[in-house]
Amino acid sequence: MQQQTQKSLHPPTPAFIGASWLALLTGAIGYIIGLWNADMLLNEKGYYFTILLFGLFSAISVQKAVRDRDEGIPVSGLYYGIAWFATIASIVLLTVGLWNATILRSEKGFYAMSFLLSLFSAIAVQKNTRDAAAFGQPGE
Repeated sequence: MQQQTQKSLHPPTPAFIGASWLALLTGAIGYIIGLWNADMLLNEKGYYFTILLFGLFSAISVQKAVRDRDEGIPVSGLYYGIAWFATIASIVLLTVGLWNATILRSEKGFYAMSFLLSLFSAIAVQKNTRDAAAFGQPGE
């Protein structure tokens, strides 16, 4: 039996592009506003902000590496492994930081959810950007 893989033959819809960007902005801006208003030391705020930037970059890197491999574009095993490690490390660092933080559990949940929303939506935005570029749409 021959195995077939189905590739997307359609560009991303404006609704999906808009929803992805809205989710990314909601997650990231909510996280940052939460940090701005948080009653914590500046170095703690810097830690959580750096984790957000690290997580977003690493999640986009994972998406690109996975997609490149799927399309037959060479990706070194080292880069692929580092991208996954960095993404997992950002989640672990946030978890450890929140576990040890002296903030309310509701605040911990807020940071965790807005962080994960940001990571997931960054992957969707990257996917949409790449798909739009493949179809020659604006916003490449």
